[in-house]
Amino acid sequence: MKNLKFTLSLVLIQVFSFGMIACSQANNKEEAIETSIEEINYDGPTELATFAGGCFWCIEAPFEGIQGVVSVVSGYAGGKEKNPTYADVSGGKTSHKEAVQITYNPEVISYSELLDIFWQQFDPTDAGGSFYDRGTQYESAIFYHSNIQKQVAEESKKRLGKSGKFDKPIVTPIVKFSNFYEAEAYHQDYYKKNPEEYHAYRRGSGRDAFIAKYWPTNLENKYKSPSREELKKILEPLQYEVAINNETEIAFNNKYNENKEDGIYVCIVSGAPLFSSKDKYESYSGWPSFTKPIDARLIDKPLDYEYGMVRVEVRSKLGDSHLGHVFFDGPKPTQLRYCMNSAAMRFISKNDMEAEGYTDYLWLVD
Repeated sequence: MKNLKFTLSLVLIQVFSFGMIACSQANNKEEAIETSIEEINYDGPTELATFAGGCFWCIEAPFEGIQGVVSVVSGYAGGKEKNPTYADVSGGKTSHKEAVQITYNPEVISYSELLDIFWQQFDPTDAGGSFYDRGTQYESAIFYHSNIQKQVAEESKKRLGKSGKFDKPIVTPIVKFSNFYEAEAYHQDYYKKNPEEYHAYRRGSGRDAFIAKYWPTNLENKYKSPSREELKKILEPLQYEVAINNETEIAFNNKYNENKEDGIYVCIVSGAPLFSSKDKYESYSGWPSFTKPIDARLIDKPLDYEYGMVRVEVRSKLGDSHLGHVFFDGPKPTQLRYCMNSAAMRFISKNDMEAEGYTDYLWLVD
């Protein structure tokens, strides 16, 4: 399949021209599903995000394959020395940290979403290194590229600190970006080139055990999609038509557009967590709208060509179901509007989350 290219600024003009039909879905579902992440080229503006969280192999891999992320590069950041080498940095002979630099399209994925993923990859309470890698070269850091990134990072850090997930304070510093040097070629995509060594390192260092202790893992095994035959029996007709047949519910006349209760919205098909009430806002579009998902790794964003436009569809990855679309016309600082169909989701109130097995997400609605 040929590369699919588009300019999102043109999309916004087209969306405006067609009014509030924001949540429609492309007819050709199979093409959308079969389009691989590598084949989608989201032409448009790009920005940089630079993070350090210990071993750069382990920070690079989680961001690979996320739609809206253009590239992820391992390297060295924040030090004074020019053109550092791995031997010098890992040996503590420089003031650089192992880091990754992410190029992303802010009209498809927000900096806030990247931060949400970043926090789940290391121990943000460790000031002396990362797991069994000790020294400043393995310390964590967020290198902001703009005042907006600084603002978002500070708010994200503050929110995590108040979450109660950790007994100790969050010590990851937020510092102004100064430089980044790409690491040697053999370090790039190390998780692909040397999968056995990569996974052995993650296990041996204690990183995997730490992540499993503090964050939800193996969600693909927990939230599975029933067969289409089963779904026809389980779902209401409108739910099936929207989630499976890509239809759109009526604006202003749907279940959650005006819902202001605290809780989370989960996939009607798989039950996977999708959005928090904390990130819901009134968009006046007639459909429930959010500034970001709970985890960008749980959604897919294929392209939708219906109505003579090119738009970014939002699908539940684990449910393989249609949710809505994402647009770059939301509130600051993310400026994204995740325009969702109520019928594609189920709302779980804060009071019911623990009983229904969503205790891990309670901090997101506090």
